[in-house]
This record gives sequence, C-alpha cells and structure tokens, in this order.
Amino acid sequence: MTDYFDKDDDRRSLVMAEIMTPDMMNFNGNVHGGFVLKFLDRVAYACASRYATEIIVTLSVDEVIFKEPIHVGELLTFYANVNYVGNTSLEVGIRVMAENLLTGELRHTNTCYFTMVAINAQGKPTKIKPLSIHNETQQRWNDEAMARRQARLKMKKEMK
Repeated sequence: MTDYFDKDDDRRSLVMAEIMTPDMMNFNGNVHGGFVLKFLDRVAYACASRYATEIIVTLSVDEVIFKEPIHVGELLTFYANVNYVGNTSLEVGIRVMAENLLTGELRHTNTCYFTMVAINAQGKPTKIKPLSIHNETQQRWNDEAMARRQARLKMKKEMK
C-alpha cells in the first residue's frame, strides 16, 4: 500500500478512515453497502477537490464490487489517488481496507474508480491543472485510467 501514497505531490493522494458502528448495520449484521458508497463518494470528493482546488461534482462511478463483507467494529481505511486528469474531469481510484482492531487482520474489501468534474460558480465545467507523472506506478494507474475512460466513451457512443 505504500506505493498508493505519492510523496512528490501529496495533494493528489488522500487517506481517510472511519470506524464501522452498529447504526451502519444491515439486516445480515454486516455494514450496509449504502454507507460504504456514501463514504466512497465523500473520499472521492475530498481527493479530487484537494487536487483540483475547484468545486467538484461526481460524474460517474465505475463498478463497485464488495469482495468481502465489512463488519461492525472494523476500521475502514480509504486510500484515494488522482489517477488521470483530462481537461475538466479527473479519475480518483480508491482502495478500501478493513481492519479488525482486535486482531490486526487487514482485508481488501473494495476498489473503485470515480470520475469527478470541476465546475465554476456558474455550474459550468472548468479546467483542471494537468497531472504530473513521477514514477512507474503513477504511469500504470494513468494508463489504466485512460483505458477505462476510452471504454466508457465507447459504451456511451454505442448507447446513442
């Protein structure tokens, strides 16, 4: 996970954590997926706003798969990073780790990608500063984000 942090430009990365409490429980006794989605959106917003220094809105979320249940009492840590920047939009990748605070066990529960758009005070898209790539990991993340973007654009074109 250490390569998830960008030491050269710390405004492109963000870590947030939240303890899972009983009020977040679903009927099966695990954490309700809606609470996790709410946290994911909050983390994506914070990461994107911090990088762009602009007003940010969510445009889309790529597939969110809950690989494992999240339990009440676990600490969820969200590792977010700006992977790609276009003219007015950017992609934030988020890796979610659940930690059992009593045993120290760590589990990777989710990874997802949010596309966020910078807007001005009138609600119109506004330019974002370009993304600097400093290492191979960032280049790989950027390349993968560009491939996801192309796939979304292709799907959007096919839907017309």
